[in-house]
Amino acid sequence: MASLQLCLPFSSTRRSQFRFSYGRVQCSSERQELFSRIAPVYDNLNDLLSFGQHRIWKRMAVSWSGAKTGDNVLDVCCGSGDLLFLLSEQVGSQGKVIGLDFSKNQLSMASSRQDLVSKACYKNIEWVEGDALDLPFSDCFFDAITMGYGLRNVVDKRKALEESFRVLKPGSRISVLDFNKSTQPFTTAIQEWMIDNVVVPVASGYGLAEEYQYLKSSIREFLTGKDLEKLALEIGFSRAKHYELSGGLMGNLVATR
Repeated sequence: MASLQLCLPFSSTRRSQFRFSYGRVQCSSERQELFSRIAPVYDNLNDLLSFGQHRIWKRMAVSWSGAKTGDNVLDVCCGSGDLLFLLSEQVGSQGKVIGLDFSKNQLSMASSRQDLVSKACYKNIEWVEGDALDLPFSDCFFDAITMGYGLRNVVDKRKALEESFRVLKPGSRISVLDFNKSTQPFTTAIQEWMIDNVVVPVASGYGLAEEYQYLKSSIREFLTGKDLEKLALEIGFSRAKHYELSGGLMGNLVATR
């Protein structure tokens, strides 16, 4: 059985505050409660809501991270572990993979998934309960970092990217997958129609309509691809490129330290 290792950040006083733009989900404790409710059905909902395409997007995100055999890698806001398991297969048993998340329930779900699959490489995984804005790792520690659907939901996106920059080795990359804030009105209209007419109704079947209604406003408040590129370069990344996926509904920032 794989062990669930819950490690607090070095400084508890510097814990970040997370928020969702919808209604009452504003602070870190409410975010934890939200993910605790979603955790048991999170993977099933992802499959239904994306028609399975999220698996393709996540493989692309891992590929863009540049992770290779033997690397030491980090998945920030790892959730139930989809990106993390792909990273584990990418770096192999000689590598090391750390999944960091703020939600104990999500980490428990991820650890349970690890127990169900007897892949030798999955023994290279460590689960850490921690803070995306105060990463409990030393400078220049990782060969690659991924973040899936996490950056949009942190209060201080600059700080989150600065922390990832700090713990990345020079020449290494971060790959950030999330909903795309399109500059095209037609794409935005399709995206919002799908949230209102597909995402929320499907989530309501699991009793989670309220929890998913934040999506539309959180995307509106997110950064565009160009803004993400600009922010990464301002922080100090040497290169930054944002790729639009699935007709602009999703996006992936790739930044090199």
